[in-house]
Amino acid sequence: MSAPKLFDVQVEGQTMVVVCMISAGSLAGEDMSYELTGLLDRFENSDLRNVVIDLQKAAYFGTSMLQVMTALWKRVRARGGKMALCNVSDMGREVLHVTRFDSLWPMCPSRDEALQVVNG
Repeated sequence: MSAPKLFDVQVEGQTMVVVCMISAGSLAGEDMSYELTGLLDRFENSDLRNVVIDLQKAAYFGTSMLQVMTALWKRVRARGGKMALCNVSDMGREVLHVTRFDSLWPMCPSRDEALQVVNG
């Protein structure tokens, strides 16, 4: 049995848009690790510079999702790019605030606005 598809990836110019496809609060670390490896490989084997993470379908997320965000952020920062989050729920904003990640990445109300932030 293959791992569930947790993320959908789209490319817009030099930006990878990572769409979390399910609520990521109780994801098994093994599945997340498998998909994270794929995300990082795709980013590193391209000329992409920026990442937008769309959390519209993830009302809540926990440590595993924060690890994904951090790993992507390290790659983005190494390339001099930018990262932004969009469609973050109120609960997601609280998680980001408590962990102080809200000071690292802009949170935008829509994907279009996040794309403008990273490409601007």
